[in-house]
Amino acid sequence: DKKENSSDVFPSGPQSELSDESATQNGSFSTQATVSKNEKESQKSSESENQNSYTWKVCNTTAGPDYIPCLDNMEAIRKLISTKHYEHRERHCPSNPPTCLVPLPEGYQRSTPWPTSREKIWYHNVPHTKLAEVKGHQNWVKVSGEYLTFPGGGTQFKHGALHYIDFIQQSVPEIAWGKRSRVVLDVGCGVASFGGFLFDRNVLTMSLAPKDEHEAQVQFALERGIPAISAVMGTTRLPFSGKVFDIVHCARCRVPWHIEGGKLLLELNRLLRPGGFFVWSATPIYQKLPEDVEIWQAMKKLTKAMCWEVVSITKDLVNGVGIAVYRKPISNHCYKQRSKNDPPLCKDSDDPNAAWNVPLQACIHKIPTATSERGSQWPEMWPARVEKTPYWLSDSETGVYGKPAPEDFVADYEHWKRVVDNSYKKGLGIEWSTVRNVMDMRAVYGGLAAALRDLNVWVMNVVSINAPDTLPVIYERGLFGIYHDWCESFSTYPRSYDLLHADHLFSKIIRQKCNFMALVAEVDRILRPDGTIIVRDTAETINQLESVFKSMQWIIRMTYSKNKEGLICAQKTTWRPEETETVTY
Repeated sequence: DKKENSSDVFPSGPQSELSDESATQNGSFSTQATVSKNEKESQKSSESENQNSYTWKVCNTTAGPDYIPCLDNMEAIRKLISTKHYEHRERHCPSNPPTCLVPLPEGYQRSTPWPTSREKIWYHNVPHTKLAEVKGHQNWVKVSGEYLTFPGGGTQFKHGALHYIDFIQQSVPEIAWGKRSRVVLDVGCGVASFGGFLFDRNVLTMSLAPKDEHEAQVQFALERGIPAISAVMGTTRLPFSGKVFDIVHCARCRVPWHIEGGKLLLELNRLLRPGGFFVWSATPIYQKLPEDVEIWQAMKKLTKAMCWEVVSITKDLVNGVGIAVYRKPISNHCYKQRSKNDPPLCKDSDDPNAAWNVPLQACIHKIPTATSERGSQWPEMWPARVEKTPYWLSDSETGVYGKPAPEDFVADYEHWKRVVDNSYKKGLGIEWSTVRNVMDMRAVYGGLAAALRDLNVWVMNVVSINAPDTLPVIYERGLFGIYHDWCESFSTYPRSYDLLHADHLFSKIIRQKCNFMALVAEVDRILRPDGTIIVRDTAETINQLESVFKSMQWIIRMTYSKNKEGLICAQKTTWRPEETETVTY
């Protein structure tokens, strides 16, 4: 009943002002577009958006059902001068984003629910067997009838990720999984079993791997209900703020950390919190082949020059691998004591938080020392940190909604708790037991993710490059997220999210003069069949979206509007158009 939910959909009283974004300013927050000088020119809308009849076609591409527009732009990839630094695995977004719909794989069926999905997924949903053939002996993935099964192994933990995870903590008790260490970056994650089993220790892992010869490894991860993105350590910074990850992990991730002045390891240094750990498990630590010895010597020299402390070098006898753990310093003392300035300290003008299309630099960012500066203190232990106002948000700063930043943070959290408890959990008919992978397409302080944390879901918080840069706040809370420009496609496989949430995103895209229909097509690409989208926006935008969703044969679960503001909840179906459109790039 629409009326019954009205007060919960748009709460009255002080929280309701958070629903009305029309007067929102950036407060004291800068935006990614401002700090990242290389942001691409906003794409021009290629067609009139205000048509009332919508016709759809299926994308005909070489990638078929696995199409990722910014990673499968063969036209741009063929023009690259060099691929030495994995340029061909980086984002190359088409200037006119596609408005066609990605086909479903033949025999696609509703994803296996979590936690069963961690162990097995439907073969027809991700019909790739090459990885099972190549990595089956390392217990990555196996083909079992209609299913692909995941024994929980990996190159460095053939006997299971949990043993490996616990062995790391035994070696370095201060790691304290799920208390001190809550947010992890796993580079070159394979099928992400490390991140998948860290959930058992209350740890949230951002796993990343390129779309490469280990076909569909990130797609396997997402189908299993484990967070992952398609990304590579190439020529540009990863799309995260500086000083946000508690731990960075690499198990045989095939990244040449030691070359070119340590440029790639220095990118990890940018991302690690002061006092955070780098956990490295690779053959140079425990094998004596000439190449391994050479890499180990280079890494010893580089990590020492970066002032990383060697905390532990141990051998896991069960898995037969060595693990080295390093700690990033918490002061600048060691940098000043070095006999030579190599790698050099970054210039003071170099913003460690600028991360959108910013070229990598082989330099070390200084450690923040002022007690009011982010990164000068470790966050609260989990779970206390999720509700705690970050110590570095000051009353003199204006928050996104116009209040002093600490007040703004609290009001946002109260608002989303109320909306989630009174509306989303019971008022929209969402079957939460089938929801695992959630994306907040326009996260502010991560309030929605914090309000959903008691459910068995994880939330990818997306902070737009044109929005106030609140991503560090999200990480400080023990949640995670990524920068993105919604004029372009997201670095994920099709059909990878169960629930999308878009709060005043579509109307902003129209104002940015980006292609509205391309964003709708992107939402369709990312969302699984039977998945749900919740959109809060202007009543005018909601009306337009209702027509668009109906034209795609989606089921409209609810629409509601009041005082020029509205909400729509819609469910994607398995419908695909009959006509096709060949994508030429």
